[in-house]
Amino acid sequence: MSLDTATPAPGGAGETVRQPSPSAVTKADIARAGATRRRNAAKWKLIVGTICTLLVIIPIILAQVLPLPDANFQDLGARRLPPLTDGHLFGTDQLGRDLLSRVLHGGQVSLTIGLLAVLVSGAIGIILGAAAGYYGGWVDTIVSRVLEAQMSLPLLMMLLLVVALFGPSIPVITFVIAIAQWPEVARLTRSMVLVEREKPYVSAARILGLHKIQILIQHIIPNVIKQATLVVLLLLAQAVLLESALSFLGAGPQRPFATWGRIISDGQDYITTSSWWMVTLPGLVIVLMVVGVNLLGDGLRDRPRRKKKGA
Repeated sequence: MSLDTATPAPGGAGETVRQPSPSAVTKADIARAGATRRRNAAKWKLIVGTICTLLVIIPIILAQVLPLPDANFQDLGARRLPPLTDGHLFGTDQLGRDLLSRVLHGGQVSLTIGLLAVLVSGAIGIILGAAAGYYGGWVDTIVSRVLEAQMSLPLLMMLLLVVALFGPSIPVITFVIAIAQWPEVARLTRSMVLVEREKPYVSAARILGLHKIQILIQHIIPNVIKQATLVVLLLLAQAVLLESALSFLGAGPQRPFATWGRIISDGQDYITTSSWWMVTLPGLVIVLMVVGVNLLGDGLRDRPRRKKKGA
């Protein structure tokens, strides 16, 4: 083990400057550390999640400008063509429609519903969760009881019931999915606000005479919004799956809208007749989207926080 060495100080004053001994921690030890492994895992989650998500989202966004046939154009002479046949990358379905075009245009409907649903559910969850956590009392009691009551209900059965009552339109499905998802955001927001309201900066704001609503909106919510939005991002994958499940069961947006769930539903009768691509390829697109969003959200949650300059 190396000892500290003393060297004469410059200027000849007789004082010495002690040189620090080299650290016993090697680069290999740092590489094997748990924090390093978690940082590397978060980095790879971000990379893989971003790639998977962009592989799905970019073609969907560009579906209108890509040289693709009309998603609803039927060619009965080209029914159930396998992939990579006659310019059909994903093949064709039972009515001769280009499957890739239907998947991309259907993805626009599914992602639009998913994005709108998570935005609405995120807003409802953050507002109600923050109010319950900060005010407590009867506000917390009411919100908590509603959360418990809703989470005790079977999710898919509740969605089917509401859609059956009000019709399978896009606004109804979006609102139904949003109502189904807001409890997760509200629970997390409430728990974080309970911690934040006991911190010194909140007490200082009260002493300065700030109103409770002003403290909540200007000081507490900005400190919890980052973690809440990560949950909202993770809910996007769940919203897409819920919309696909409803469409598969016939309770999604009605024709002529093509959705991922309906595409799989239309092709399930032909999967036993060697037309595997009609179900497998749209299913792989959904899997790629869900896995990408989940990995991206996990990577953003697990990445180490950067210290502010001067801290």
